[in-house]
Amino acid sequence: MLTGKLVRLRALEPSDAEALHRWNSDPGAIQWMINEYPESLAQLTKRLGEDRPRNTYDKLILCIETLTDRTPIGAIALTDAEPENGRAELDVYIGEAEYRNGGYGTDAIRVICRYGFDQMRLHGISLWVVPENEAARHVYKKLGFVEEGRERERFRRDGKWYDLIVMSLLEGELVDD
Repeated sequence: MLTGKLVRLRALEPSDAEALHRWNSDPGAIQWMINEYPESLAQLTKRLGEDRPRNTYDKLILCIETLTDRTPIGAIALTDAEPENGRAELDVYIGEAEYRNGGYGTDAIRVICRYGFDQMRLHGISLWVVPENEAARHVYKKLGFVEEGRERERFRRDGKWYDLIVMSLLEGELVDD
């Protein structure tokens, strides 16, 4: 298990399907996420069960749970990892509303980035964020991510186009507490 000060990261289990389904239906949790088409609880349970591919270097998806009582509160992933250039892309969200803005996301990102650099031998981790998601941008900057560029009107939500900012963190730049 990957453990931080507030969270533990572990593989997703079929028993996580109900929580994931609830989070994916919560506009506050998915407001700035690129969503796939709606998925039934039965489909999600099947996908997390017998259809779930194992985590690999290319695609590592983990559940975020609290250290204190092991409550699943979100998900985090390093995807599109390429050993040739040592890069991966980060995705994260806290699905349980009462755990947002409590340091859990920051801790989860720090843990997975440390794992990416130390165990996966990554050199850089990047992510995309809308400028309007100021809370997320604050967390990313606090951890050492820097803004590298912007794609104009790249993300559409509720009939409105938003820019996307690319941010990255290089090996050795992760800020500890």
